[in-house]
Amino acid sequence: MTRPIPDLTRRSLLLGGAGLPTAGFLASCAADDGAGGTAEGGTTAGGEPTTGGTLRFAIANDPASVNPQGGGSGNDARYVTRQLVDSLLYQDPDTGDLHPWLATEWSVSEDSTEFTFTLRDDVTFSDGTPLTAQIVLDNFDDVLEQGANANYAIEHLAGYLGGDATDEVTLTVRFDRPSIPFLQALTEPIFGPLAPATLAASWDERTTGIIGTGAFTLGSYVKDTEVVLARRDGYVWGPSLADNTGEAYLDEVVFQIIPEASVRTGAISSDQVDVIGGVPPQDQETLTASGFTIVERANPGVVFGLTPYTGRPIVSDLAVRTAFALSLVRTDLRDATLNDSYKVATSVLASSTPGWADLSDHIPEDTDEAARLLDEAGWTLGADGIRVKDGEPLHLVIWWSDNFVANQSALELLQAQVRTVGFDVELRTGDATERQAAVDAGELDFSYGNLSRADADILRTQFHIGENDVNKVPDPDLNGLLEQQSALTGAERDAVVDEAITSILDNVYYVPTFELTSVLALTTGVAGVAFAADSRLSGLSGAFLTTGA
Repeated sequence: MTRPIPDLTRRSLLLGGAGLPTAGFLASCAADDGAGGTAEGGTTAGGEPTTGGTLRFAIANDPASVNPQGGGSGNDARYVTRQLVDSLLYQDPDTGDLHPWLATEWSVSEDSTEFTFTLRDDVTFSDGTPLTAQIVLDNFDDVLEQGANANYAIEHLAGYLGGDATDEVTLTVRFDRPSIPFLQALTEPIFGPLAPATLAASWDERTTGIIGTGAFTLGSYVKDTEVVLARRDGYVWGPSLADNTGEAYLDEVVFQIIPEASVRTGAISSDQVDVIGGVPPQDQETLTASGFTIVERANPGVVFGLTPYTGRPIVSDLAVRTAFALSLVRTDLRDATLNDSYKVATSVLASSTPGWADLSDHIPEDTDEAARLLDEAGWTLGADGIRVKDGEPLHLVIWWSDNFVANQSALELLQAQVRTVGFDVELRTGDATERQAAVDAGELDFSYGNLSRADADILRTQFHIGENDVNKVPDPDLNGLLEQQSALTGAERDAVVDEAITSILDNVYYVPTFELTSVLALTTGVAGVAFAADSRLSGLSGAFLTTGA
C-alpha cells in the first residue's frame, strides 16, 4: 500500500505544528499557448499582487446562514464563512500537518484528553473587541447551548467537560475521552471564534450577520441573490503558511447565487463573473480549451459509496453484501458521467485524506465469484434473471440524494451491473425528511452518499454503530478500533485506521465507488484562489486580480 502524506506525530502536536511551508500550496498553471490548464489545489501568478477591485464568484446555493457553527447549505456556505472567521489552527493542504493561526502553540496531555492553547495577543474582532482565551471558551460553551442548531460543530465536542482561561491568551480544554481529532476540527471555520456581540444574538439573528476576526466583513446578504464581503482594514494575523498574512488584496468579494451549472458556465464565459464553483464534468474540457483555468482537489473523507442497513434481512448476510460489492465495475460507474478528475475509490477514505493508504486489494471486482456466493447462500436464478430464495426475490432498495451531478447516472448503471448476477435494485430519492421516514420504517437496504472531512476520524462519525442506530448491527471490534484511533497520532494511528478500514471493507460495511472532487473555473485575470485542506474554498486574503483593480 502507498501512503504519500507524512505522518502527524505527537511531537509535532506538542510543538504546535511541524513542517516547512510547501511550495505546492498554490500551484502555478501558466500556459504558453494561451490555453487554460488544470491546477491541483489552487492558482498563483508571477509578479507582485495587485490591490483593489471586486472578485465576482458564482456559487450554486444560497448559504442559508452565514453562521459557521451550523444551519448553512453545505460547501457554498463554508465558502462564505471561511472569509469571515479565522481558526485556532491551520491545516496544510499538502501534508495534513497542523500549524499555528490564532493559536501560536498548543500541547496535548499524555492521555489525549486535555489541550492547552496560547493565543496571539494582537487579534481583534471586526467590532474592535480583543480576542481572549475566555471568549474562545465561551464559543465552545455556546455550541453546546445551541445544541442541534450548531450541527456542524457540536459533533466534535462529544465528551467536552469545559475549560479554564489562566490568563488573557492561555486556555485549557478537557474531554472525558481521548480526543486527538478535536485539533483538526479547530482548523475548520465551524469553530472560528465569534465576537461576544454575536454570541449574545439569537440563533436566527446569526443566520444573516456575524462578527468574526476574518480578513473580510459581511457587507450585505440578499437571500438567493448575493453575499457581499468587504476587506477588513488592519488585519495582520493570517495563517502562518499563507502567502499573504495581512490585509486582503481585494476590496470586495461578491458571491453571486446561480443555481444552474450551465448558467454559471455561461456567466464566466461572458465575463459576468471571475470564478465559478461546482463546475460540471461536461464543461471542464470546454472551459479549459477556451482559456479558463480549472482548479480541482479531491474531497477528503469518506468517498461516495453505499452503506448497508445490516439489520435488514437480506443484507444482514455477509455473503449477499460481498456478492453485491463484487458485482460493481467502478471505473464504468465513474465514467458514466464523470472524468479522470474523479478518482476511482482505492479505500473507504479519499486519497486526499491525511493518513490515506491504498487498500484497493480489499475492493475486488469478480462477477463469477459473486454468482458463486449467491448460489452457495441459496439464491437461485429465476427465468427473469432475478434470484429467488424461499419464494422471495433478491430485491434491494437503495436511497440516494440529488446533491451531486453523477449520483443518478452512476446508480442507474450500478442497478444494471448488479442485475447481471441476479440482484433486483429499486432506487429511491427524496428530501431528508422522506429519507429518515424510510429508514425508520425499515424500508431501505443501502443508502448512497459521501462524507467530507480532512481527518480519518470521519470513519468514527459514519461507522461507529450504537445499540440505538436504526437497522444497523453494531460491531464491537470495529467500534473499538474507531475509538482507539482517536487517542493516537502518527504511524500508530495510521495502523489502527488501516485495520479499521480493512474491517469495513472485508465485512462490507461500505461499498466504495469513486471520490468526490471539488472543481472551480477561473478567468486568466484571477490569481491566489485555492482550496483548503478540506477541499472547500480557502481564505481569499491572498487572491487578487492580475489585470488590476
